[in-house]
Amino acid sequence: MTLTTESPSVFETVESEVRSYCRAWPVVFERACGSRLYDEQGRPYLDFFAGAGSLNYGHNNPVLKRALLDYLADDGVTHGLDMSTTAKRDFLEAFRSAVLEPRALPYKVMFPGPTGTNAVEAALKLARKVTGRETVVSFTNAFHGMSLGSLAVTGNSAKRAGAGVTLPHATRMPFDHYFDGQVPDFLWFERLLQDPGSGLDHPAAVIVETVQGEGGINVARAEWLRALADLCRRHDMLLIVDDVQMGCGRTGDFFSFEEAGITPDIVTLSKSISGYGLPMALCLFRPELDLWEPGEHNGTFRGNNPAFVTATAALDAYWRDDTLRERTLHRAGRVERALLDLCGDDERSGIAVRGRGLVWGLEFTDGQRAEAVCRRAFETGLLLETSGPHGEVVKLLPPLTATDDELDEGLGILTRSVRHTA
Repeated sequence: MTLTTESPSVFETVESEVRSYCRAWPVVFERACGSRLYDEQGRPYLDFFAGAGSLNYGHNNPVLKRALLDYLADDGVTHGLDMSTTAKRDFLEAFRSAVLEPRALPYKVMFPGPTGTNAVEAALKLARKVTGRETVVSFTNAFHGMSLGSLAVTGNSAKRAGAGVTLPHATRMPFDHYFDGQVPDFLWFERLLQDPGSGLDHPAAVIVETVQGEGGINVARAEWLRALADLCRRHDMLLIVDDVQMGCGRTGDFFSFEEAGITPDIVTLSKSISGYGLPMALCLFRPELDLWEPGEHNGTFRGNNPAFVTATAALDAYWRDDTLRERTLHRAGRVERALLDLCGDDERSGIAVRGRGLVWGLEFTDGQRAEAVCRRAFETGLLLETSGPHGEVVKLLPPLTATDDELDEGLGILTRSVRHTA
């Protein structure tokens, strides 16, 4: 492993013990371009982490960078609360014409604050305001954020423990495949809804990820999502799709729920919506749900105008046609074939493969093996992280703009890392 010549002692002595990614990748990064990060010694690392999904278009994408630099050079508004600005107008017009109108989506757009958990908190609050109910149903192994409301609908026990308080008004249901197909979909959920003695308060909403990234790359089938949308309609529950990590093209389509042909009542977006790694989040909802009073939900940094600029540039560059979508779906097949070849016979290798678009996971029988694979990959120049309840899944999240050669390079490093740890 190549380490910097100078120990990063200021990080150890000044920064909180809560830091995590820097422990897995113990170098000091200096610059980044496209699909690569470079440490202080100039060593390149192929990035299959992509800012936890915030860099779908790569580091310092030149088209987005040019738009940002031009805006700043012209003294464009940087901080604007929720004031009307040219940057916000340009973004809203581009989002409407490039994303909403082609998909016949009627959504109103809310800027809830700069992060994904801000968007989730706004979605939960709005669902409760609209319905007058408190309970929200989420799913096993879900992850929706680290603030209290988002943690309440998150499944991971370690993250929930960090709250330090009771996390109420949430009920867990089994995600798709949780019982390995042995139990009909939503049998338990619907039975509770129909039974006045079940003790389940009528939920305000159901919140779901179509692909659980933090939960271990658990992919919901399109038919499961359609059945969930139907269940919500029949029982007067709002359907919230958390597309914070899987939106903005990660699964191929701009929204991850498009494949299922459903229209959620509320959608949350963040991470790659700015396109450049700048903080930005959206909460989208049907117009009839827009019951907010002016200022009823606000935040100092919800008007991040530089993020509006790069977001607009990303929409114009990548979402005016189907080029990126088709390329992502083509590369999905390429990645899947490589991973299946790596695993060979599943029973013998003890490795399972799952994913959609350009988010994939290799599930090992234990977290130690997955951690060892990621450690070896880092030592040989590839950034990967683990996910899943036991850290047993190696998660692949390459930039959507990675070249075929870069994909092959990363998959080659992964293959060698898996074999090295066998």
